[in-house]
Amino acid sequence: MKARGFTLIEVLVALAIVSIALIAGLQATQALTTNATRQTDVLLAHMCAENQLIAMRLSAQMPSVGDSTQNCEQAGHIYEVRLNVLPTPNPSFRRVDAQVFDGNAPILRLSTIVGRF
Repeated sequence: MKARGFTLIEVLVALAIVSIALIAGLQATQALTTNATRQTDVLLAHMCAENQLIAMRLSAQMPSVGDSTQNCEQAGHIYEVRLNVLPTPNPSFRRVDAQVFDGNAPILRLSTIVGRF
């Protein structure tokens, strides 16, 4: 009677195939986690930028040309919002760029036009 079973080579090939599949699954999981973290950062940065731009629109005066930096705390994380106010060809309007950073890494940039009230 002949012995039945797998050879050592067959077992090693099966283990190699399983390990490749597991590595691919781990990489997919890591990509999903990274994407979710990035989406959270973008959402919170968008809220910071919008808050600064809305505050500028609601102020009773025309923003002065130049750069400014404010910190914004959202969900326990502090972001840096850099506002850049530029003149436009029409003196009644100013272009405002709000760029949000997490440390030195840029996350988001929003631009708007603010008019004289």
